[in-house]
Order: sequence, then structure tokens, then C-alpha cells
Amino acid sequence: MALYGAAAAVLEGLERGEGGIKTLVYNSRFPLYALVSETLRYSPVLEKLLAGAALLQAEKKLPPQLAKVLVYDLLFGKGLKCGGRWKALARRHRARLEAELARLKVQQKVSRNEDLLAPAQAANAGASQVPRYVRVNTLKTCVDDVIDFFKRQGYSYLGKAASVEELRALSGKKFLLDLHLPELLVFPPQTDFHDNLLYTSGHIILQDKASCLPAFLLAPAAGCHVIDACAAPGNKTSHLAAILKNKGQIFAFDVDTKRLATMNTMLMRAGVTGFQLAQQDFLTVDPGDPKYSKVTYILLDPSCSGSGMVNRGPREEAAPSPERLQALAGFQRKVLSHALSFPALRRLVYSTCSLHREENEDVVQAVLQEHGSAFRLVNAFPSWPCRGLAAFPGAESCLRASPADTLTQGFFVAVLERHEEGAAAPSSLPVATENNVQQGEGTEPGAAPKRRKRKKQRVK
Repeated sequence: MALYGAAAAVLEGLERGEGGIKTLVYNSRFPLYALVSETLRYSPVLEKLLAGAALLQAEKKLPPQLAKVLVYDLLFGKGLKCGGRWKALARRHRARLEAELARLKVQQKVSRNEDLLAPAQAANAGASQVPRYVRVNTLKTCVDDVIDFFKRQGYSYLGKAASVEELRALSGKKFLLDLHLPELLVFPPQTDFHDNLLYTSGHIILQDKASCLPAFLLAPAAGCHVIDACAAPGNKTSHLAAILKNKGQIFAFDVDTKRLATMNTMLMRAGVTGFQLAQQDFLTVDPGDPKYSKVTYILLDPSCSGSGMVNRGPREEAAPSPERLQALAGFQRKVLSHALSFPALRRLVYSTCSLHREENEDVVQAVLQEHGSAFRLVNAFPSWPCRGLAAFPGAESCLRASPADTLTQGFFVAVLERHEEGAAAPSSLPVATENNVQQGEGTEPGAAPKRRKRKKQRVK
């Protein structure tokens, strides 16, 4: 029942304007994003059902937002996962609610639940039909063992994908190894693993494919010192730790105390060691502090408009004003320039979940004009299908991602590398391309992971 209460609290927070869906869901410490976003998407339909069935009049102690969550999961989701009086209440009114849903479909001359949605909501639903990506946490297990585990649970493994179209065609209990990232498994959209043993034990991380690109392309060598500048909620941090094989040091910064506390719990569950969390604005971190004198890699994923996120809540700004975009871009330029001032820095990855050129190519261009004598853009991952917009010469070295083209969230990634005189030789600074990447045991992007003789914490 705590899950539904927390989801209702998020909906109430959105109604009061206390923050966006991502922030409120994260602060709740429950895996609620799908439940909340889908309840929001069906909100107009749910309001009609509640009114038609007179549920709130019959159950005066039932809070309206909790009623929406319960009815969504009862009629549109995967069935109620709670017990106690609320489940008994929902079941008591189930026949009336189902009859009202049938009446609504007849009234609107539709046969599917999805057809009850307004055109804008239906379009958003299409955008959200990206696969369920599952990153294998190699700090605790390996790809082969996770594949075997899912096969024992009744899933059919189809091998390594050869194209995006194969990912698009996934259905039922079938899954693939991703065609680009060697430790990423791909399942049909909406597959739910939040209650799966592998997830609750930290053996797998539920992370969108595009969100895996920054750490993958940064590719820090084991033993290095790394900064995750805007770290919460921590998926990228745990990915960095896996690439480092827990050898080295990660400095992770975020300004929100609650987010850091939740992030600490998640990292511990994932088996991450050798990290320091700090409640601090990265812009206030002194690059000259001896503590960071060995930092050679920085992952920078700063605050952005979030315009690439699918299933955005109604109170989140899908089309920020020009003034808002300029303010965000100004902050992003400032924080990227600050990151490049760390004296030992060799490589940096800059990423956003934004579709706007102002936050992406324009930021990179402006900062390269300031730091171009010391840093250059790396043409990382040449086989990635979507490149940067032609905003300046060389912008095609950047990567873009989208639901339509790459079956991911909307995303932007740029890799910058030091090239001034006296920098380390290229051989000690591997670039994350098809021909040279430190990923697992020398696995190249897109290659199937090598079978490992020693297996970690086999999950039975």
C-alpha cells in the first residue's frame, strides 16, 4: 500500500507545483515513474470514470489522487499490488468501474483503452514505446549469468540484435542483447522489473540506453580518479564504477540532500565502493584543490530543459520559453567551462536530455571557442546513427538520440579530449570508438561480451 500512497503524494505535489515529476518521484524513494506518468496520462479518463461510478461520493475517506492511482492500476495497469482495505475497496467497486469504462468506450465509439486518450496524449504514448533497457551491473554479476537467470524465468533470449528494427519488433517474453552497448539487455516496452530479484539485489540497473552513453563513452581506465559533476540519481555513477571495476576514486556532487541520501543507498546496493558524495554545487568546487589533482575524467550531465524525456508530466515545461532556454544555456556554458579548468583533466563527456540546439551544440561551440587551444571534440562512436546538428564545423562528432531514430529518450552527448602540448600520449587515453574502448575485458562497442570463466554472485 505504501507504493500507492507515495504515488498519490507525488500527484498531489505536482498539483501544488512543488516540483517536476522526476524530482518528486526521486524524492519519494519508490520506483514510481511509470505508475505516476501513466496515471497522469490517463487522468482525464480516470476523472470521468470516478465521476460516472460516483466512487468518491461512496468512499468519502478515499483521497482523490489515491483513487486515481488505484483505478489506473486496477483497469489499465497490471492489477493492484496492494493488500488491506484499499484493495478491498477497489474490488468492491470494480464491477461498477468496469461498466463505466465500457459505457465510455461505447459513447466514444472506440474499442481500446488507448483510444480514449486525447490526440496529444496518444502521440506521447507512441513516443514512450521505447524498449525496457536493463544494464547488467558487472560489479555483482556478468551478462551470461543474467541471461541464464531470465531464461529460467521463462524469457526467450534471441541473441545479439543486428538492427534497431529488431529492438522495435520485440514482444512478449523475448529479449535481446543490445547492438551497441555490450552489457545492455533489451526487453519489450513496459516490461516491469521493479519487483524482480535481480533489480532489488542490485544485479541489474533499469537505465535508458541513451543514459548509458555518457559513462560508456567516457571510458575511464581502472584506477583513475573521476568526477560525476551532477550525479543524482546515480545510475551514471554506478555505471562509472562498473567501468572502473571499483578501482579508483569517484567524486560525486549534487546540491540536494535527499537525492544524495537516496543515491548513497542505491550505490551501496549496487556494490559501488571508492566514491565520495558531496552536497555541493559543482561550480563551487575548486579545481586547484589537491584532492582533485588526479582527476583525469569528468562526466557532466547538468540541469537542462528535459525536452527529450518521454512521458513528461503536464506541469513540466515541454517547450521552454526563449528566456528559459537562454538561462539554462548560460548555466551549462558556465559549468562546462568550469569542468574544463581542472588541471589534470584528459577527457570529459557533456550530456543533456534536451532536444534544443541552444543547450547542446551551441553550448559546446561556445566553450570550445574559449578552450579550443586545449581541448578538441572527439568523433566518438562513428557508427552511432544520429549525429549532432550542423551548427558549426565538426558538430557531427557529437551524438544525438531520440525515440523515433534510436528507440531511446531524447539525448545529446559530446566527448571532449585534451590535446595541448605535453598531454598524455593517445595510447594512455583511449577514445571510446569502435576500435578502441575500455569496456569490460576489452569488449568493443557493439560486440557480444566475452564469456567469463569466473562468475560473480550467481543468482539462482
